[in-house]
Amino acid sequence: MEHFRTLLFCLAGCLVTVFGYPSGQISASCDSMLPSHGNSVPQSSVSPYIITASTTAFLPGDVITVTISQKPNSVLDSFKGFLLEARLVGGNAIIGTFTPSDSGIAQTLTCGSQASAAVSHTNSNLKQNVTAVWTAPEGAGPVRFRATVLNSYNTFWTGVESGIIEALQMSNTACGSQKFCFSDPTNCSPDANNCLFMSAVPANAGYVFEMSGPTSGYVAIGFSDDQDMGNDDVYICTMNSTGSILVQRAYTTGKVAPTLRNSNTAGSIVSSYKDGVLKCSFITEDGISLQQRSNGNPTYYVFLVSGPSSADGQIQKHTKTLISQSAVDLSSFISTGAQSGKSTVVLGHGALMLIAWMTTGTIGMMMARYMKSAAKKPFLAKAAWFQVHLILMILTVILTIIAFIMVFADVRNWSGGAHPVLGCIVMILSFFQPIAAFFRPDPKHERRFIFNWGHSINALVIKTLAVAAIFLGLVLVDSSPNQWLPKVMGGFFAWEVLFYIILEINMHLKTKDIYENVNHKIPIEIVALKIFIVGNLAFLIALLVGIGQSA
Repeated sequence: MEHFRTLLFCLAGCLVTVFGYPSGQISASCDSMLPSHGNSVPQSSVSPYIITASTTAFLPGDVITVTISQKPNSVLDSFKGFLLEARLVGGNAIIGTFTPSDSGIAQTLTCGSQASAAVSHTNSNLKQNVTAVWTAPEGAGPVRFRATVLNSYNTFWTGVESGIIEALQMSNTACGSQKFCFSDPTNCSPDANNCLFMSAVPANAGYVFEMSGPTSGYVAIGFSDDQDMGNDDVYICTMNSTGSILVQRAYTTGKVAPTLRNSNTAGSIVSSYKDGVLKCSFITEDGISLQQRSNGNPTYYVFLVSGPSSADGQIQKHTKTLISQSAVDLSSFISTGAQSGKSTVVLGHGALMLIAWMTTGTIGMMMARYMKSAAKKPFLAKAAWFQVHLILMILTVILTIIAFIMVFADVRNWSGGAHPVLGCIVMILSFFQPIAAFFRPDPKHERRFIFNWGHSINALVIKTLAVAAIFLGLVLVDSSPNQWLPKVMGGFFAWEVLFYIILEINMHLKTKDIYENVNHKIPIEIVALKIFIVGNLAFLIALLVGIGQSA
């Protein structure tokens, strides 16, 4: 009896080994997609079967008809079993749900805790083709359908794949788990009108890239060996004046317009411009290419920028720049924020120049021109107005020199258009101003007027160029859509001009003896100066806070 039971168990085991799972209940194979057929191995030849999909792109909730069939002119014209799934590109997660078109030959399987995640056969009868309907879930990235197809017990092919099916709707849902994401604010939705976003998923030899940003010009991503622009691999999503959206590949040689490469993106390009947000997703033909890299290091610093474009779609200087804080591996599937493209040294340079030429320098010049009669009491053996003027102007020159050294030590180039040129002129003229003052002739000297005129004209030129440079610098620093900082600077400058006019009129009236302070009250110019300083400091603080927030 015992021998008979042993024989029955052996026969049952042999039957399972021979026939495998003709019922198709193979949930245990969801992950590996390999049949449990003893020591059988997949065929190494090209599969005679193909997977076709009814569309190349989808939105959440869309249904896609998926068919497994023989290739045209294939020697093998039928198959017995199959396992069909939808996999996220690169992330490889099983995603979405299936409904078989014919329940007589196909059924759904539960993979893990996910119901209807795959489709398999219901019997071992020969099949010419099989069809199922796949429903796209919310937040899905690009997918491809994958199958294992069995012609016979020992003859089967794995890794039979469809083309990549693009997601028409970008999402941050899979960020950090199924794709690499880089954005500002961190993990923001690409649909938001304040979100600069990109994602990457490895696909074949290249990547599936998504990028979006609140711009009517362009969004671009770049990959570099360092945090300085130059020798970078760049992908650009740009829109021209007709509303056409282009995806281009380029490389940079410095902080100049990138040079387009003679290569195109592969796969379907999906793009849109809606509610002020520009979006592009596409598949690259190959990996990231850096001209100076010879090792196999898979990590890169990621640049994400946006800015305006010309009528023909040519990109112009970016207005917002994000740089990853460290080199990242795009296959790591992390979700990270960015550090600003504007370093703290550059922002510190802007703050010092603002203080120097809108506060200390301005007050110092007002003291010299309008306060000679109101502040003529001696202070340290000199008139008070002169000592205050001297101290403030020396401080202004010192701040200018420090700011100049800071920015050139950090940036080390002439990027920024006219801004650095004006800054250099201001620095040179500021340096010679105190030297000329040190060698000025005596007040009673017959040629003293030459110094006075030269000193005043040079100060006016410095002030004018400094204000222009500050305006241009704030445009570079301010990445907000409404350019708030330059507008506040406009109010700051208007406040200054108003008090120059008031003090100039007051000085003119005194010169003509129209006004006389007979009651010995506080001089008008002193009152005006105090009011001016209060307003000046208010504007200054507002701009310094704005500069700090742009970091």
